[in-house]
Order: sequence, then structure tokens, then C-alpha cells
Amino acid sequence: MHTVSRRVTLWRADLDASVCAAPEEIVEALQYRDTVTVVLEHRVKGVTPGREVFDARLQQDVGWQFLGIGWPADLQTGMRVTISWQSGRDAVVMRSTVLEEPMRIDGVNYYHEYDPKVVTRDIVPQKSNRGQVLNAIRKLGQVYEDGSAVFPEPALAKQAGLGRGAKGAFLLKNAVEQLIREGYVTRVEGSVDATGHPSYPAVDGQELVDLLFYAPLVDPAPHPNDPEYDDEDGEGHDRREHWVKGFVRKLPPGAQPTEKQLAAYHRALESEQIDEELEPGYTYVKKHHRHG
Repeated sequence: MHTVSRRVTLWRADLDASVCAAPEEIVEALQYRDTVTVVLEHRVKGVTPGREVFDARLQQDVGWQFLGIGWPADLQTGMRVTISWQSGRDAVVMRSTVLEEPMRIDGVNYYHEYDPKVVTRDIVPQKSNRGQVLNAIRKLGQVYEDGSAVFPEPALAKQAGLGRGAKGAFLLKNAVEQLIREGYVTRVEGSVDATGHPSYPAVDGQELVDLLFYAPLVDPAPHPNDPEYDDEDGEGHDRREHWVKGFVRKLPPGAQPTEKQLAAYHRALESEQIDEELEPGYTYVKKHHRHG
């Protein structure tokens, strides 16, 4: 009996439209059916087992996809599902895979396996000047396997949507400095090729430019059964103005923390504000006020 098993990554558009990409082998076998039975096996927030059955349809958009999948509310953009089907059987089975430990990525809780690159590309930005800048870096920059990204700072004026002239330059400068101060991005020297594609470290023979390096803030999320657990999942989590305690954050490959950052880390360590080890390739972002 022939078995098809493929992993697909869900984008926000898939979740919003109740669709899922369909593997070619399944399409070839089932495309002429009026409906296809899809069984979704999923543990809500990684804990409560669930099984839902949908009468889905196969439709062709850019590619073939299942239409009519009611995705659970705890699924976030970038999450992966495994699609399985055995020849001779009617049902297509979709399964999410629970993480060993839930993770919080830039304030959003993830309970199931995900693709870091898609999370970076597809996360909804905050409606603010710095949110627009961060959105340009994540959507248009060079994104790496771990979800980090680089973007040429000089190109932001055209891509961030903060306007032109002196006012636009002023808003952009403030937004970038705020992102750096809050630890969202780091300014590094890199290069761009003739098409404007960024590289870090700089490539010999290419134009040297300042790049903005973004690394998602990934830390353990409270388990739903823990006393500290809160139910503020999703993009609305923690967006009000607030103080952020100091934290350790990833640096671009090959970069090292400055003496000032190291001194701030040691002060925080001595005062027991933090107990996390500062490993190579990481820096310390001191306590600061975050504007939502």
C-alpha cells in the first residue's frame, strides 16, 4: 500500500483562508472527488488532544490546496503540519507536532514545530513607525535559517513607508535608533552586490554599507499548566508601553558584545537581575522602556 507523507508550512494567508497546500501525489489521486475527508489531529496549546474531521475540497490557485480546513486558534503563522495519505483510503490526515518545550518568539507563544524563516517573513508588524521599519527588514531582507535577517540601512528610506524629505528622514532615524536601543536590531558593517542584495560579513569587491541585523527574541514560554501561564497569545501580546527587563540576545555571526554591553551584563549579573550565561555570539540588552 503506497503511503504519501509530506510536511508543509502554514502561512498567515493559509490560516485566514482555511486552506492548506496539497502534495502533488495526493492531488493526482483525489482531484476528481467532490469532497475529500481531512482529519486534523492536533494538541491544543501542546496539551489537550483533539481530532476534527472536515469535508474539504481540492482547488487550484497558484498551486493545489485543500479548502475548508478550520484551523485551531492556537496555530500561528510558520507552524508545520505533516500530511499523510494511504492509497485505497479515503481520509487525508494532518498532524501538528508538539515542541518539547513551548517557545515565545517576539512575544508570540508557539507550542508546535515551526519554520523560523516563515515566522520572520510573515509575522504581523505593530502599527508604529518602528513596526514599519522592522517589517521592511523582516519581509525584504536576507533571512537565514534561524529566522535572523539583514537589510541595508540606506535602502530603508524607500521601503519603510515613513515618507520622504526631512520629516521622513527624521522619523526613520528615530525608529531605527529605538529598535537598536530596545534590542530588536543591531547595526553592523556588511556589503551589497550590484542588485542591492546584502551580505554579512562583507564580501570583497562589493560596496560596503551599514546593515541592520534582526534576530528574533526566542525564550521559553510558560507551559499552559504552569501557574505563571497567561493566555495572551498572538500578535496582541504585551503591546502596551512597558518596561522590559534586561535580556540576552543573539548577535550577527562573528560579532561580539561591546565593552559597554559587557559591563552592563556583569552589573546585572552581580545585582541578580539576570542569571543567564552570556555565550559567544550573544550580547546583553539592559532594562529599557518599550513603546508597545
